[in-house]
Amino acid sequence: MDTIQSVTAMYDRDLTCQTLGIHLDDVGPGRARMRMRVGDTMTNGHGTVHGGYLFLLADAAFAYASNSHGPAAVAQGAQVTFLRPAAVHDELVADAVERVRAGRSGVYDVTVRRAAGEIVAEFRGQSMMLSGRPAFSPES
Repeated sequence: MDTIQSVTAMYDRDLTCQTLGIHLDDVGPGRARMRMRVGDTMTNGHGTVHGGYLFLLADAAFAYASNSHGPAAVAQGAQVTFLRPAAVHDELVADAVERVRAGRSGVYDVTVRRAAGEIVAEFRGQSMMLSGRPAFSPES
């Protein structure tokens, strides 16, 4: 199984993304694009999208980008900066790109934007590869 098939198989088992309607649109070495339409139940008390959903979308894109090389990778840290509120029915796109990999560590930046292009949030995640374990295997 090549690494892209491995990441696709990982997505097939990702019940969180599937339940929330987060779609894996594109993946390649060190990058991933995910998309989500904001639903009514994703808002906070201000009537805007809860920051946890924005973080989740960015974190998911980070996860697929960091696992795109083959060995399993997990988050060791992440931070998000919320720049603009998102609203119900917005189509949000998260583009993750690898900035650097050094040994088992990696740094990834994710931009979350409305489908029309306006940036909503910026996310930076740090990954750690798990030695000797593929990103996905049928036995896991």
